[in-house]
Amino acid sequence: MVVKEKIVVGLLFLSLFLSSSVINAADKGKPNILFIISEDNGPEISCYGSPVPTPHLDKLAKEGVLFKNAYVPQAGCSPSRAAFLTGLYPHQNGQIGLATWKYHMYDQDIPNIVNHLKSEGYRTGMLGKLHVNPEEAFDFDWWEISEANFKRNNLDRYADLAGQFMSDSEKPFYLQVNYPDAHRPFLDQVQGLPEKPLAAKDVKPLPYMGLDNTRLREETAGYYNSMMRLDHLVGDILMALKASGKYENTLIVYIGDHGADILRGKRTCYEGGLKIPMIISFPDKVVKNKIYNSLVSSIDLYPTFLEAAKIKIPSYLPGKSLWPVLSGEGRFERKYLFTEYHVHSNHNPYPQRAVRDKRFKLIHNLVYEEKNPGYDFTINHFRFDNVAKTLEAAPKHVQSAYDRMKHPPEFELYDLQNDPYEWYNLANDKQYTNVLNRLKKVLRKWQRRSKDPLIDKDLANRLFQDVVNTNIERVDIPYDQYMNWDYFGNKKK
Repeated sequence: MVVKEKIVVGLLFLSLFLSSSVINAADKGKPNILFIISEDNGPEISCYGSPVPTPHLDKLAKEGVLFKNAYVPQAGCSPSRAAFLTGLYPHQNGQIGLATWKYHMYDQDIPNIVNHLKSEGYRTGMLGKLHVNPEEAFDFDWWEISEANFKRNNLDRYADLAGQFMSDSEKPFYLQVNYPDAHRPFLDQVQGLPEKPLAAKDVKPLPYMGLDNTRLREETAGYYNSMMRLDHLVGDILMALKASGKYENTLIVYIGDHGADILRGKRTCYEGGLKIPMIISFPDKVVKNKIYNSLVSSIDLYPTFLEAAKIKIPSYLPGKSLWPVLSGEGRFERKYLFTEYHVHSNHNPYPQRAVRDKRFKLIHNLVYEEKNPGYDFTINHFRFDNVAKTLEAAPKHVQSAYDRMKHPPEFELYDLQNDPYEWYNLANDKQYTNVLNRLKKVLRKWQRRSKDPLIDKDLANRLFQDVVNTNIERVDIPYDQYMNWDYFGNKKK
């Protein structure tokens, strides 16, 4: 089976050499794919119940499916992006940390959705940063604004350039648009967007932070202003799509790459870091105004794109196509959802594995004997100089949760139905022993099935110590030195 998969992938890439003149009528009838990704934001948009107006994203949700419980495999930019591009977990593709810190996939031959669609006759384009190494792995036909653009320069160019790309060819297109909002720095207004910025007095901190002071309200206002600006830009690009005349035949997907860069969000295995917005629309092809509550992952997008384009889905992909939900013609159900964490920049290594079902979530801290460097990094990096004082006045359960971040136990178990912000660790509560043991077994089975090298605790410790001992230098720590299997499940020689 594995050999057959390799042959199939090899044949797919051979077709890259075909001339555009052989694109047949069936190819031209394939749907376009507009894939919109925002930075560092969870589902803090109004159609998810957040107190920030996002009318364009709300309208997109009414025209398609809003996935209420969507997640990324790792709450960091590069691992998240590599995951949805390859359809593989970070420990399978190798991109376990930031590309800007020299972390990278195992090699450039790992199949990805860009090359796969290109081999099937798609014209492939990218706007904004890729943030996955090596860049050569992705054979884009067109790429503009390749930098991160955290200064938010010339934001109107995104829609203008996208419109040009969408109109330049009659071939079906895959266009990935990567916006800089809501990445730090939070900018209250850029080019007049949003028109009416929020101030600290207008907001309350995100509830999963559990703390409240003026500085945190300022942070939250800046974050919400970034989301309102993002919404406006999404509206612009949807207008450009309609102006191209290709709106009716375009699958539109919007996600955030992971949760907000704020306390108990990004760089954690908590809900604030892993949970994202996911909205998918396709005029007259998918159901409208539907809210879907089952657990889904961004690794499900690769097979979804393929099924929408009527392309065979490789069997090695761990994700599942969402097309049955979108079309309303089938069932999709995930009993367990898996996530992980390795490292972000070299300031914050802390290997973790996690699994959740509809109600309960288990986090396994693989190097629990060690203090989590990510705690001080988050507190100090953003100069929350009054967090310690605010914590002293916080309720006991909030104080305990922050102490648990700093000195994690081996296992954390949360009842997300009754404790959605993960304040109370139930791992030592005898009432939940059966739940704990069940999720431990499920997590272990997934690690074996996905060939997770960090099922070996010694390797997890080695990874942690290797990163810590870099003295925070941007040095290459190739993850494949820990890996004994390739992404097809073949044992390395």
